[in-house]
Formats: sequence, C-alpha cells, structure tokens
Amino acid sequence: MKIESLKLKDFRNYDLLQIDFDASTNIFYGNNAQGKTNILEAVYLSGTTKSHRGTKDKDLIRFGENESHIEAIVEKNSVSYQIDMHLKKSSPKGIAINKLPIRKASELFGIINIVFFSPEDLNIIKNGPSERRRFIDLELSQLDKIYLNNLSNYNRIVNQRNHLLKELRDEGRQESLIATLDIWELQLIQYGNEIIERRKKFIKQINEIISYIHFKLTGGKEYIELIYEPSTGDLSFEQALRKNREKDLRIKSTSVGPHRDDICFMTKNIDIRRFGSQGQQRTAALSLKLAEIELVKDIIHDKPILLLDDVLSELDKYRQNYLLDSIHDIQTLITCTGVEEFVNHRFSINKVFHVLNGQVAKEN
Repeated sequence: MKIESLKLKDFRNYDLLQIDFDASTNIFYGNNAQGKTNILEAVYLSGTTKSHRGTKDKDLIRFGENESHIEAIVEKNSVSYQIDMHLKKSSPKGIAINKLPIRKASELFGIINIVFFSPEDLNIIKNGPSERRRFIDLELSQLDKIYLNNLSNYNRIVNQRNHLLKELRDEGRQESLIATLDIWELQLIQYGNEIIERRKKFIKQINEIISYIHFKLTGGKEYIELIYEPSTGDLSFEQALRKNREKDLRIKSTSVGPHRDDICFMTKNIDIRRFGSQGQQRTAALSLKLAEIELVKDIIHDKPILLLDDVLSELDKYRQNYLLDSIHDIQTLITCTGVEEFVNHRFSINKVFHVLNGQVAKEN
C-alpha cells in the first residue's frame, strides 16, 4: 500500500501543487507555518474524508476561493486508485474513486489505511476523554465499515434524542413525545452496544501488542494495560439509559453511552492519566501509536501509510531511535524543521522536499 502522488488546487496555502512520493521515506522540511502539515492533512483527508485536526471543509479552502480540489493516486495490492475530492464552501464535499462519484463517504474507507502521528497525540493520555474516543473512532472507522455505520447511526440518534429531550418542556405533548423517546432509545441501545463491544475487542487487540512495546520503551521497567471504561459503570447501557432518564430530562442531554466512555492507561497499578508523570504519559502515547501501526498491519495484512508531523522534536534520543527503527519498512511522510536529526540517526532518506511559503521544491 502506498500513495504515489498528490495534487492540490486551492487547498490551505497552496495555489497549485503536485508531488510524486517515494515508496519509502519522504521528508518535508522548513520553518513553521510554511505549509508542511497541510500536505499531510490533504493525504489524510483523501483517505478518511476528514481532517486530522477536525477542521471544517470550508476552512480548508484557500483564502478568497470557493472550492478546493485534492487528487491522490494510491496503489493497493497492485491496483491503482485515483481519489478525487472537491471541497466546497456552501455544500457537502464531492468524492470520486477512479472518476466515479460515490454516494457515501464510507465507500472510500478501506482503500488506504493511514496512521497519523502529531505532537498533539503525545498529549492524548493527559487530555480529556474526547481525545481518546476520537483516537479509537478514527482508527476503527478505517478498519471496520460496520463500526463506521454503527457510529454514524448512533451519533445521529443521540442528536435526535437530545433534541427530543429539549422538546419535552411542552407538557401538553409529553405523552406522545415520551413514546417517541422510547423508540429512539431502542435504536440507541442497539447501535450503542455494537460500538461498545467493537471498542472492547479493539482494546483487547491493542493490549496484545502494546505491552511489549512499552516494556522496551521504558528499558524493561514498565508494562502497560489499557482498560475500557464505560460511562455506565457496572450497569448495561440499557439499564443506565433507563436509570438516567430523569436526569437527562433535567439537563436536556444524553448523559451515558459510548459518546461518554473513556480508556484508562494503567502501569504498576497507577492510572497514568491522573497520576503519571509527563514522561510516562508521553511514553504511553508513543507506545499507543506504535501499537496502532502493528495492529493495522495484522488486520489488513499490509502496511499502512504513516504520517509523522514534527514528532521527533518532541522525543528524546532513545525514543527517537526506537520510533525510527520501527518504521523503516513503511511508506512514511515526515515533516520537520531540519534533516540533521535523520542524518545523525543514519536514517535512510529517499526523497527530501523543502517547503517555503506554499512552495515545495524537491532536493537532490
């Protein structure tokens, strides 16, 4: 699996851009705010339909323009795919695969698998639960279309239920609205249980990989375990939803469910989220991303495309070495401010690009 080329038109700070990638290591270097991360963002968008930063489509379009176009040529199992994406300010994005428009964005998922690693990911442990849910949802959506469908339906029904909870202020309509609430909750429970079970399976799969990685990263000092924490406590989702209905009616929002769940990171009986040092939290985050790469390999029987956004500068020498040694056989796009750190590591560099103010120049 690899991305062969990328074309951008009116995307972020790029007017026109075409890049041909090497099948191994591609480095984009330059000062900050020149457009390096925008290239990685476009690649991620072409594989997942979403920005890794959660940016809205209209904000990805170059200032002063109404549309943006991304074209990515990718190869998977010796088959070439052309992915075209049109971003528009006032209407949903248009996506085509091999010049045939698709009706659902989910049809794009699975053509390529991308692992994105940025400095923000090093804070995933200490940040709030939404960051950890986002991590698991983004990865599972790439790996499992059923999960993606269940998640989409679940989020839609949560919004419908919350809207209905607000409408229940009207006492004259309460009987009919409560009946409608019962119907929405049946569907919410169905999709919610599917999401919870798939997430638990994902956590089990990660645990089979991450423990050894973390042991090596800590010099044999620590093992790590991930624990899925449902917001329902010891109750089933259905029981918790029924129990909290009165509370939900008061606050006009759905207080329990997969959209409120979390992941706990434990080492030596310590909850790293709350009591771990910054070093422990960052090492756990690095272990998590490296385990993600290995899990994707195991599931798809291929290697994902790895995007590293200025991560090395955030790691010490030992963890830099471990990361670079772990990715030598994966197509990787790396952004950084200079190439010296790679030269010092004697890391194999196949293509180097200098990025300056929205212009990308390949260096020999």
